[in-house]
Amino acid sequence: MCRTVELRQAVLARNDDGARELRAELAARGTVAVNLLSSPGSGKTALLEAELGLARRRGVPVAALTADLATENDAVRLARSGAPVKQVLTDGLCHLETAMLREHLAGWLPPDTRLLFVENVGNLVCPASYDLGESLRVVLASTTEGEDKPLKYPTAFGLANLVLVTKADLAEAVEFDEAAFLASVARVNPGVEVLFTSARTGRGVGVLLERALAVLDGAAVHRPVMAGTAAASRGHTHAPSPSSLPSSALHGHAHGHSHGHGHGPSRGDGDGDGQVHGGDHAHEDDDHPHAHGPADGHVHPHARVAEPS
Repeated sequence: MCRTVELRQAVLARNDDGARELRAELAARGTVAVNLLSSPGSGKTALLEAELGLARRRGVPVAALTADLATENDAVRLARSGAPVKQVLTDGLCHLETAMLREHLAGWLPPDTRLLFVENVGNLVCPASYDLGESLRVVLASTTEGEDKPLKYPTAFGLANLVLVTKADLAEAVEFDEAAFLASVARVNPGVEVLFTSARTGRGVGVLLERALAVLDGAAVHRPVMAGTAAASRGHTHAPSPSSLPSSALHGHAHGHSHGHGHGPSRGDGDGDGQVHGGDHAHEDDDHPHAHGPADGHVHPHARVAEPS
C-alpha cells in the first residue's frame, strides 16, 4: 500500500512540475488556459460550443482542445463555432496529463490565442488530481445530477476556482434543490462562486467567457482551501484545511498503476436573464469589456457564492 501511495505522489509531483512549466510558457505568450471538468452528459460540450461562438463574435482569439476515450464527436460539435479545435483521444486513459496536453499543443495552438479551453475527459475522479497548467479550473454539474454531487466528488469540487451549474432550465422539472446544492459546494469549497447556465435557453451563456477574460486581464481567482492540502501532500507547505471539510475531501483517488505517457496569474455572472455583469479508478455513467468576479471585491447581486453553513 505504501508503494502505491509513493508512486501516486511521484506521478502527481512530476505532473505538477510540468504544469508549472506549461503555465509559465502560456503566460509568456499571453494565453490563459481554462480546464473544464464534469461528469459525462453534464452539458459541458453544449455550453462550451456556445461560449466559443460568442468569443468568435466578439473577436476574442480562442481555441479548444477536447479529450475523450474514443470518437471525435465533441470536436466536430465545437468546430461549428468557427474556433480552432483539436480532439485528443486518450485510448482508454481516464484523464489528461500535462505532458499529453503539451504534446498536442505543440505546433497546433495558433500564436495569437488568448484563451485556451481544455475540455477534460468526462469523469469527476481521475482528472481532479491533475493540474494541466491552467489558470482557471471550472467544474460543471447539471441540475439532473443531484444536489449532493459536490459531496460525492469532493476533490473535483474542492479544487475548483469556479463552479457552473448547467441545464438550469430543467431545475424545476427534476426538483433540483438549489439551496442544498450550494450548501454541498460550501462544505468542500467555501467561498467559491457558483453560476447557473442553460445552453438551451441562453441563460448565463457568456459567464464562462467573461470570467476567463477577467483572468486574462489580471484578475485574481478564488483559491480553494483544499488547494493547500493537495500541495502539502506532495511536499509543499500550505495552510491546513479547516475541520469543516469532510475527511474524504482531503484525499485524491489512489492509482495502483503509473501512467506512461501575456498574462495570466497562476491559479481562481450571469443573472437570471442571461446577462453578464462584470490503483483504482471510480467512474460514473452520467453522461471588449471585462467583467470581474468576487475575487476583485465586486459581487453582483445575483451571483451565488458558496458560504459554509
